[in-house]
Amino acid sequence: MSLADWRKSGKIQKHQSSEQEIAALLAVADRELADAGIAGVSADGRFRAAYNAVLSLATAALHACGYRTPGHITGHHVSTIQSLALTLGVEAALVDQLDVCRKKRNASTYDVAGAISEEEVRAILQIARHLRLRVEAWLRNNHPHLL
Repeated sequence: MSLADWRKSGKIQKHQSSEQEIAALLAVADRELADAGIAGVSADGRFRAAYNAVLSLATAALHACGYRTPGHITGHHVSTIQSLALTLGVEAALVDQLDVCRKKRNASTYDVAGAISEEEVRAILQIARHLRLRVEAWLRNNHPHLL
């Protein structure tokens, strides 16, 4: 599958990004990363913040490629996370791991408190921090006009 195939299927739509939009998405990711590092916040809250950073970074990459997920479609978080394989070439194992995180984030948001361990917070925070660096390097190499 390619982004063009996803567009044909309606999973994503064409989108014209801008330097301002990418800067705003990176700023959201940076804010969420900072929030995820606040020791006094619950593990659930820090996990959600780190996940939100990942989602913002994936969105930035997808937008830089000229696409976006339609927000009204069920599963747009799934598509945004999965798009990392097509935009940045993220390994399938990491995309799968992020999908597990998405499900845990949903459960901790809507179903149960205290579902996230400190180890899970550390793991997603490490992923999010690494992805932040990877997205910026990718943007510099592939879409420098958006930085």
